[in-house]
Amino acid sequence: MSPRPKVGLELTEILEAAAELADQFGMQEVTLANLAKKLGIRPPSLYNHFDGLGGLRKKMAIYGIDRLYEVLAQAAIGVSGDEAMLTISKAYVDFARKHPGVYEATLMAPDMEDEDVQHAGSKVVDLIVRVLQAYRLEGDTAIHAVRGLRSILHGFSSLEQSGGFKMAVDLNESLEIIIKAFTHGMREN
Repeated sequence: MSPRPKVGLELTEILEAAAELADQFGMQEVTLANLAKKLGIRPPSLYNHFDGLGGLRKKMAIYGIDRLYEVLAQAAIGVSGDEAMLTISKAYVDFARKHPGVYEATLMAPDMEDEDVQHAGSKVVDLIVRVLQAYRLEGDTAIHAVRGLRSILHGFSSLEQSGGFKMAVDLNESLEIIIKAFTHGMREN
């Protein structure tokens, strides 16, 4: 039996359904047909909210970046310096663990140069730059540090998701050691 049709779907409800599909099956399964089926609507109805699959991917990228920002911002409240770096790093990796498809969506915008995608991403960068102020990093040096941290966290998350860490050594402990080494290096800069 197919789901009952829904009238007047909001974009947020559509994106939440797409996020569930992504987390359960991966972004490759987030198609207009699969999303429409999950929502109990016909695929053409989705065109009221975005322009085809490319538009859906853009909205999913922004949705994912916004959710990641919310998690990181929450983790940064009331902490600074090394503690802030560690808590936001753990929050980032935990987000990727809990929402693998949504995390994947953050990397899949059809045009990463798109103004809306850039705006969403800049909030994350600005948050990290503010956390880095404890290390007296500014300008290009702060951007280099943001890139370094993102590389560490994305690499760690990607390797973990793909099963790259097979040794029976605690992953959270590994992450903590890596971030401590990174923050130590920033103090030496």
